[in-house]
Amino acid sequence: MDEFMQAAIDEAKKGLAAGGIPIGSVLVIDGKIVGRGHNQRVQKGSAVLHAEMDCLENAGRLKASDYQRAVLYSTLSPCDMCSGTVLLYKIPKVVIGENKTFQGPEEYVRSRGVELEILNDTDCIKLMEDFIAARPELWNEDIGE
Repeated sequence: MDEFMQAAIDEAKKGLAAGGIPIGSVLVIDGKIVGRGHNQRVQKGSAVLHAEMDCLENAGRLKASDYQRAVLYSTLSPCDMCSGTVLLYKIPKVVIGENKTFQGPEEYVRSRGVELEILNDTDCIKLMEDFIAARPELWNEDIGE
């Protein structure tokens, strides 16, 4: 397991332990984690704090040149909102833990020049399958359904 995806999984587990949705993310620049986060919609009563958004918020303000050499890791395929942020800041690569339980606009993101690496990691899949089975109403709220 890649150390950065493992860090994202650790974030997802931290979110789950705090009563939230088990999705985690880390932002890596030049081989170092500069931001980490997990879905905090439940914990903070937020409409927008998906894992990727929390991660980017925790990374703080960065220069355009920093984002343009970053890699975003997420345990789950980023949704429209999070994918839009990847496009806005021109993050060139996203490593996705899994896209079996949910798939964001991957083809569109690819068409805009972003490299996507999809791992279909069994730990990531199990985390989401178990959560969706246990809390379908919370999951549907998170994805706007």
